[in-house]
Amino acid sequence: MSPSTPAPRPDLAKIVAAFAEIPHCRLLGMRLEEVRRGSGIMSVAYDERLAVDATSGIMHGGVITALLDTLCGLVVMASVPEGTPLATLDLRIDYLRPAPPGEAIRASAECYRTTTSIAFVRGIAFFGPDEKPVAHCTGTFMLGGVGFSASAAGSQGTNETC
Repeated sequence: MSPSTPAPRPDLAKIVAAFAEIPHCRLLGMRLEEVRRGSGIMSVAYDERLAVDATSGIMHGGVITALLDTLCGLVVMASVPEGTPLATLDLRIDYLRPAPPGEAIRASAECYRTTTSIAFVRGIAFFGPDEKPVAHCTGTFMLGGVGFSASAAGSQGTNETC
């Protein structure tokens, strides 16, 4: 590609298809609600098997971390040239309150800056009609080199359960 030739835009349909093949996303019941260049929304329904313990019913923080990390990665994929491999370099999550029992958790994220080698993202996980925040995150993703890409997803994964 020459400097005058623009990089191909990401194929959002490929990104959605790649997401559907990620085993942990299926296992946790993640649902991609919206993805566009630079932003997206994803959710995970409440499931008592994802709770910290049977008594509290509070959703485990690891589920929220996986939700935010996955969504941030997909948002980066939707922001960079098609086929660009990426990997999480840093993901900082601040937990604001427990996710109450019975509530689905939704998350939104945006990729607000990219360089030739790094993408910067921020996101928030929330619940309920008034979108009460549960956690927020900031992250950096490495671009290029070795990492996950939507165009290579079919050759990297399996349909086996964890």
